[in-house]
Amino acid sequence: MTHWYEGPLAAFDTETTGVDVEGDRIVSAALVVQDAAGGRMRVTRWLVNPGIPVPVGATEIHGLTDDHLQRNGRWPAPVVEEIARALAEQCAAGRPLVVMNAPFDLTLLDRELKRHRASSLGPYLQNSPLCVLDPRVLDKHLDRYRKGRRTLTDLCELYGVVLDGAHDAAADAAASLELVRAVGRRFSSRLDRLTPPELHTLQAVWHAAQARGLQAWFTKNGAAEAVDPAWPLRPELPAAA
Repeated sequence: MTHWYEGPLAAFDTETTGVDVEGDRIVSAALVVQDAAGGRMRVTRWLVNPGIPVPVGATEIHGLTDDHLQRNGRWPAPVVEEIARALAEQCAAGRPLVVMNAPFDLTLLDRELKRHRASSLGPYLQNSPLCVLDPRVLDKHLDRYRKGRRTLTDLCELYGVVLDGAHDAAADAAASLELVRAVGRRFSSRLDRLTPPELHTLQAVWHAAQARGLQAWFTKNGAAEAVDPAWPLRPELPAAA
């Protein structure tokens, strides 16, 4: 029997103008599909002219400048529509979708759809719900007492996954996909009997618990930062009065 972490997977990643899912924009995105472990990866890339200036700090991370995006990027409206349809196609095909720190990328996509298409991610997925595997949530639950950071770079180093070209959407998506396979193999005794849809449901519970723990730590240390427990997609903020 082929375990889910050796079977078909898809992975999604974005590069952005910043880290605020409500106000920042997508500048590039990638979808990577692999039918079996070790198989060829099929990559779809999108480059976006976000319509707003790209902060220097963001460019320093992903290397995408205003000039490059204005010359080569497409307008956001058709791109976010294509991305949403591409993710829906993976869900309809029954491929679990690997998204590192899913509440960031999926929520940002949802807000971009609202901004440019007067829509949201929900309608695209109404016939084939999301089935997400988030390596950050999985690792944090399965090895919860390990010290250290859990960025994609850190986790790839820990699990022996090659990350060639960090902060390129396609490279990060491919590494996330291989990382989920590595997590599955390392913790096979705890994961073999769970299906991806079951894991999707469990990750929502695990992430909420992780968020409560982090929030308690912030409160104890006098930090005002709020941690959202929602996973894999944050709810819309209420409209301003």
